Amino acid sequence: MRKLFLLISLSAFAMVINAQKMENPNLNTSLAPLENLNLTQEWDKVFPKSDKVDHKKVTFVNRYGITLAADMYIPKNVSGKMSAIAVSGPFGAVKEQSSGLYAQQLAERGFLTIAFDPSFTGESGGEPRRVASPDINTEDFSAAVDFLSVQDNVDSEKIGVLGVCGWGGIAIQAAINDPRIKATVASTMYDMTRVHANGYNDSENSAGMRNAKRKAIAELRTENYRTGTYGRDGGVIDPLPKDAPQFVREYHDYYKTSRGYHPRSGNSTDGWNTTGLTAFLNFKFFEYADELESAVMIVHGESAHSLYFGEDTFKKLKGDNKEMLIIANANHTDLYDNLEKIPFDQIATFFNRWMNINH
Repeated sequence: MRKLFLLISLSAFAMVINAQKMENPNLNTSLAPLENLNLTQEWDKVFPKSDKVDHKKVTFVNRYGITLAADMYIPKNVSGKMSAIAVSGPFGAVKEQSSGLYAQQLAERGFLTIAFDPSFTGESGGEPRRVASPDINTEDFSAAVDFLSVQDNVDSEKIGVLGVCGWGGIAIQAAINDPRIKATVASTMYDMTRVHANGYNDSENSAGMRNAKRKAIAELRTENYRTGTYGRDGGVIDPLPKDAPQFVREYHDYYKTSRGYHPRSGNSTDGWNTTGLTAFLNFKFFEYADELESAVMIVHGESAHSLYFGEDTFKKLKGDNKEMLIIANANHTDLYDNLEKIPFDQIATFFNRWMNINH
C-alpha cells in the first residue's frame, strides 16, 4: 500500500513539474521572438536597382535570439521552388554595399537571394553595436539557411551561401558546420581569425605579440566597463595618409567615396567594437576544412593583397567539387563591385551545378 501511495505521489509530482515546464516559455520555445526593427524602406543602396528582380525587406532570428535584417531579391517571372543563396560581407560592411550587389546580380540569374546584415550590425539587432564574433557570425549564415529552408518558393535542398572578404572565410566555416549548405562561394576572402592572430602575411605570428594584443584588449575592457562606452577600431582611415599602402588606398576608394560609402557601414565610418576582436584572436577557422564534403569556389584577384588567404585555405579543401578561380588584373576591392571583373556568370554556373547534384 505504501509503494502504491509512493508511486501515485511521484506521478502527481511529475505531472506538476511537466505542467510547469509547459507553462514556461524559456523551456519549450526554440525560437526567440522577432525584434521590431526600424527598417529603411527607400532604396538606399550604393548600386542601382534592377528592373529584372523584385525586392523586399525580411527579418529572421538566429539561435542567440538576435533578429537579422535582410534584403530579399526574387527574379521576376519565375514560378515554383527556386534555388536560394544567402550573402553577406565584406567584414565591416552592410547589405546596402557589396553583398547586396552580389545578391541582386545572382537574382538576375535565377536565384532567390538574401543579403543580410550580421548580428550587431547595420539594420540587424543586437547590443552593443558592431560586435564581431566567429561563433555568432558563423551562426548568422546558418540562421539565414533556417529562414530560406522554410520559404514556400525555395527548394530547401538547393541552398548555398556566398561571403565577400572576411565573410568569405566565415561562409566556408559555416559550410563546414552546416551540411544543409550545398555550395559555397568565397569572394576575395580573408581568414579573420588568422589576420587577427598573426597579422598581415603572418608578420605578427608569435606568442609575445598575441599576448600583447590580449593584454591591451583586456585593459581596454576594464576601461570600457568603467565608462560605459566602447572604443572603435578598424574603420577605413580618412583622410588618407600620403604613405598609405596600396591596399589601404583601395579600401579608401571604396568605403570613403560615393562608390561605396554607406552611413551604417563600420568600414565607411568608425569601425568595430574593439573588444569584440578578442574572439577572433583566440579562435581558428578551418580546423576541419578537409572534412567539408559540399562544393566550394574561392574567387580571388590576381593582384589582391589578400590572395594568400584564399590560396592557403584552398589547399586545405578536399574533393573534386572544390575550385579556385583567380581573376587577372583584379585587386581585392575590384571584387566588391566591378561588374567587369566579378565572374557572376561563372559563380551562377557553379551554384547551379553543385546545388543540383544528387537531387
